[in-house]
Amino acid sequence: MALADRSFARRTLLTTTAALTGAALLGGTAQAAETRQAAWPAQFPLPDGFQPEGITIGSRPYAYFGSLANGDIYRASLATGRGKIVAKGAGRPTVGLKIDGHGRLFLAGGDSGEIRTVDARSGETERVYATGGTFVNDVILTPGAAWFTDSFKPVLYQLAKGAVTTVPLTGDWQQGPDFTANGIERTPDGRALLVVNAFANGGGLMRVDPRTGAARAVDLGAAKLPNGDGLLLLGRILYAVQQQQNAIDVFRLNDAGTRGTAITRITDPRFRIPTTVAAWGSRLYLPNARFDVEPTPTTEYDAVAVRQV
Repeated sequence: MALADRSFARRTLLTTTAALTGAALLGGTAQAAETRQAAWPAQFPLPDGFQPEGITIGSRPYAYFGSLANGDIYRASLATGRGKIVAKGAGRPTVGLKIDGHGRLFLAGGDSGEIRTVDARSGETERVYATGGTFVNDVILTPGAAWFTDSFKPVLYQLAKGAVTTVPLTGDWQQGPDFTANGIERTPDGRALLVVNAFANGGGLMRVDPRTGAARAVDLGAAKLPNGDGLLLLGRILYAVQQQQNAIDVFRLNDAGTRGTAITRITDPRFRIPTTVAAWGSRLYLPNARFDVEPTPTTEYDAVAVRQV
């Protein structure tokens, strides 16, 4: 096991141990927190015309949303549902986004081909990286790096130590004639990446070795992800948003992420083509992208919350 792999696995183990210990010692506190969260809004508005796509939630109960319309970043309090624009996008789209432990946002720039980093506190853009890509779609953070998908090219982009490296996807990867790669996550053991491939075998997941780019199809049984978008891994439970199906398909993965068993599907009448998902407490939060309507400056958008499995 490489040093980075050991560090990744150790971090996962320590995080899991701390979570279990905390739950045992502070069960009353956790129950009180869940009771408070039950009073929080399960649906709240986003700005008219915003065209949301990505969502991320950090160590505090605030959700950050990216705008396809102009790249703005909107921060909403999960406790009240109220929010404001905290960073301007200068007309370049923001698709997927993640926030790290230092309050830095990593933004996928869609058809601008850019990766941007933004200080979530000040709203200032720190760096802009050109990838030469066609549609930089989603992002996941790993120790020491941020990984981005490109929906029209069989590559991943690794941002590490202030530089972008292009990693070609090989092995089982099949690049379709249209939108192919989408959401990205880590495997439960932390050794590889999981990437939605909306084309291969009718749509599914690929397990990608981050060192080589070699992809292997994940065995999901009969399940397909033709509309797979955002991914969220909590322990060994993987939530996969199927946007146009207005659903979240839920899988239990093995540690290596080579196999997944479908355990349930989450649907909700409030879903209006949700795209991505983030968690806080016992809830999942999703922006409704409303891709089934023509966007205008007055089109209404919102975010909804559902319970985790």
